[in-house]
Amino acid sequence: MTDSQILTVSQMQAAEQAIFDKGTTVSELMEIAAGGAAEWIRRIAAGRSITVLCGPGNNGGDGYVIARRMREFGNEVSVVAPMEPATDAARQAREKWGGAVSTAGDGAHGGVFVDCLFGSGLSRPLSGEHALMVRDLAERHAMRVAIDLPSGVESDSGDLLNEKLQRYDATLALGAWKFAHWVLPARSIMGSKRLVPIGVEPTEGAAELIAKPTLAAPAAGSHKYRRGLAAIVGGEMPGAATLAAMAAQRAGAGYVKLLAEGRESLDPGLVCESGPLDDTIVDDRIRAILVGPGLGRSDLAERRLAAALKPRRPIVLDADALVLLKPGMIDTDHAILATPHDGELDMLCRNFAVIAEGRRARAAALAQASGMIVCAKGPDTVIAAPDGRLALAPPAPSWLSVAGSGDVLAGIAVSRMATGREPFEAACEAVWLHGEAARRCGAAFTASELARSVSDAYADCL
Repeated sequence: MTDSQILTVSQMQAAEQAIFDKGTTVSELMEIAAGGAAEWIRRIAAGRSITVLCGPGNNGGDGYVIARRMREFGNEVSVVAPMEPATDAARQAREKWGGAVSTAGDGAHGGVFVDCLFGSGLSRPLSGEHALMVRDLAERHAMRVAIDLPSGVESDSGDLLNEKLQRYDATLALGAWKFAHWVLPARSIMGSKRLVPIGVEPTEGAAELIAKPTLAAPAAGSHKYRRGLAAIVGGEMPGAATLAAMAAQRAGAGYVKLLAEGRESLDPGLVCESGPLDDTIVDDRIRAILVGPGLGRSDLAERRLAAALKPRRPIVLDADALVLLKPGMIDTDHAILATPHDGELDMLCRNFAVIAEGRRARAAALAQASGMIVCAKGPDTVIAAPDGRLALAPPAPSWLSVAGSGDVLAGIAVSRMATGREPFEAACEAVWLHGEAARRCGAAFTASELARSVSDAYADCL
């Protein structure tokens, strides 16, 4: 879907060129984009005065169109433009505005500040003069709205190019989401985000924003094995595997079994099978395996990891399994989902001789080098596949930063794989369910409470 695709600057430029090639002029597209943004600003302003800061490029041209539309809506509008328009479309937009334009923001104040100074093409820091102008204007207005991106943000990386950038109440993305809208640190200053459609077609190779999954209740004739058997490999610290199992039981699989060396005192609803893993893991009814939570890092743990990999069933590798994993232990055609946090991601990249800058690039390069689906989890989770697919997670509650949260995510993922989902889709569904479960928990929850909330998150997708 075009409303979930995330484009790089070059992809966005190509998408706009495709619109131009069909006969739409730059000025016509500017009217569409800025007109859509003006509708949102009208709702935000609610009749209050507007100050629009316009830059020299087409982002500034959008600003002149917004100013004209807001004047037509009846709002009091001031325009500040420290530079003359540098593109034909921006010049035409300023001419159509026809009103006064100040070159400095001195004294400008009011209800809503609209930042149209620089958009997604910015790759260098704002000058000291421009950074101060943006800051002063933002501080003198009750609300702040950025058009496409706040000035001072790098679109593809999400980096803040200047220090002390202002926080905005809303950011209106034009045409398509950009990476900066969904990754840190840029995401943290954007406030509420809204997408303004301009007719961008689906782009081959575009990243996707993880959306709410569509799930289903079991069919009338289902039984536990048809719904899927998920096996979770226990280890030296049984609590982590138990947390994962609690989540897996609530994420769709019909049967969750903990494979442990010895019998543990567990929830009676969780089947615990003891005995050598080489014997218990070969059950043909097992559809997906999770190994890593609480596994340990001893020689025995390494043998249990090898045993879990041997049947070549779809598998989730998490926590200690990622620390023990070496390239020779897996094949590129094995359906594997790895769920590393940043430290584990760095370690995997070293082990697989991956050199890349930035977690998104590292996740993508690791997926290609290893053949695994990589779910690089964190405050801005990214999922990468060897075939180039890339998905970004919408923000989840920061309360997820609690011990055991990753075990719950891994349990959800193996449950989704046990139902038949391929690893990339399972990872996307797991990340969404994980975030929704956290939202339903509220503040200061435990990992056990998070695991119990998964069933409520699942119900929301039926």
